Amino acid sequence: MSFSRESLPLTTEAVDPASVPSRILFSGAKIPGIGLGTFGSDHVPHSAVAEAVRYAASIGCRHFDCASVYGNEAEIGVSLAQILRDGVRREDLWITSKLWNDKHGEDDVIASCEKSLADLRLDYLDLYLIHWPFPNFHPPGCDVSSRSPGAKPYIHENYMKTWRKMEELVNLGLVRHIGTSNMTIPKLTLLLRDARIKPAVNEMELHPHFQQPDLFRFVLDNGIQPIGYCPIGSPGRPERDRTPEDTSPTEDPVIVGIARRHGIHPAVVCLKWAVQRGQIPIPFSTNPHNILNNLIGVVSEPLEQQEMDAMAKLDRNCRLIKGQVFLWKNNRSWEDLWDVNGEITPP
Repeated sequence: MSFSRESLPLTTEAVDPASVPSRILFSGAKIPGIGLGTFGSDHVPHSAVAEAVRYAASIGCRHFDCASVYGNEAEIGVSLAQILRDGVRREDLWITSKLWNDKHGEDDVIASCEKSLADLRLDYLDLYLIHWPFPNFHPPGCDVSSRSPGAKPYIHENYMKTWRKMEELVNLGLVRHIGTSNMTIPKLTLLLRDARIKPAVNEMELHPHFQQPDLFRFVLDNGIQPIGYCPIGSPGRPERDRTPEDTSPTEDPVIVGIARRHGIHPAVVCLKWAVQRGQIPIPFSTNPHNILNNLIGVVSEPLEQQEMDAMAKLDRNCRLIKGQVFLWKNNRSWEDLWDVNGEITPP
């Protein structure tokens, strides 16, 4: 059996949004259990991402994961306006955006959120995340050696100043929920201790070759919903994020075997696994065939328990998005971003 995704049957039928699995946040809000990522990986035209959003909504997707740094929120806003004109109710959409690293300053948080709202043509966001816990940024298309001038390590008191402004966004009604992204257990432990409004979600890299079991369990135990980016292994990630030891879950023999038994693409197996495990995958695609089959995959027959058990054994601790550009010194390793020793890496 060939696994060219375009060779799989493309139905013209849409998926009933009510049939898509959902998760309940600590607030009681219901969030769709799969979303469409909108990071174009520095090379996909903004117009193509915006068209993907419009198409995805037309076939039943209601969850869209955006970010100011992607540079395409204005184009996506045109699509969202059309989606609403086409009859989808605002309350049935789930729209996420993110605060970029150069906007952590107390005077920047609210203004940055308002800019995203204006670009997306919305009155409120369902979810707003601090994109990375470091106030270090990089220009689009930079290489792995790029460093932000004046880059800093994680400083909890500074992060909390940013978080207080995130909480203010909730008070202002501009945001329904706030959350974190690319956090670790030590950092989240401090945030949970000091936050007035705790994070509703933590967005993190999650796929069968990088299952993050300790962090995954930690967030669930604390009432935080895990959202998984790179759910199929991010084959289109930027070159700076590629290293020779990287592996591809869609080429894993176990996953390929499961895909053959079900007559689906290995990417869809990864998404089924993610939803059944309890995380919310946010795959990125501008290919209508893939978008549709991803959505169909999570509403069709589930993986068998023995298949889930087999995939649980595939973890290779293979982080694909290592984040080197967010380091604060040239002589630091990317592992320093992730507190691999169980405590926040000192400066």
